[in-house]
Amino acid sequence: MSRGIRGVGAQHEQRRTEIADAVLAIVAERGLAAVSQSAVAAQAGVSAGRVQHYFPAKQQLIEAAFERGNHLSSARIRQQVGRDLEAADARLVLTTVLTELIPYDAATRAHMRVRQAFHALALADEVIAARLRLLYDDFHRQMADLIGEGRRSGRITAALDLHQSALALVALAEGLASYVLIDLTCAGTARELLLAAVADLYR
Repeated sequence: MSRGIRGVGAQHEQRRTEIADAVLAIVAERGLAAVSQSAVAAQAGVSAGRVQHYFPAKQQLIEAAFERGNHLSSARIRQQVGRDLEAADARLVLTTVLTELIPYDAATRAHMRVRQAFHALALADEVIAARLRLLYDDFHRQMADLIGEGRRSGRITAALDLHQSALALVALAEGLASYVLIDLTCAGTARELLLAAVADLYR
């Protein structure tokens, strides 16, 4: 019996993942405005009824794509740094994680578009806002821990406030990401500005 339950659960998650991937593909090709249950169904090769079964509202499609995008982003980071992030150089991990927030191809542009759409939803939905606060609290703590390793090794001044530095770097990265998405600046310039800000910590 337990094997059957696990099998059904695995199929359920696989279908949700396929639908979330379809949302990201649509955003990459046609933008966020093109996302609808019928468009996602066509992209995923399933019925509109199946999409509605898993995600009754467009907001839920965006949330699923947000989660899927974060998962794929983490996989890219591990591919660049190595699977054991704890064993990697802290500055390398910090730089890789932050620059991953700057969209540089179709996949990362889609991810950041969905991410920012999810942020926009949070402005009118306290449940989503509360979830984002928890996610960012954890993210800022992780970045602060990486900066703290540099401080403990003497590569960063002891007077630096870890939390404020982490907050400033994440905000800079996401602000630059917005500029890239609206073509106010290019990904290369945004990346250089972010790398310069990280370098300033280690002077």
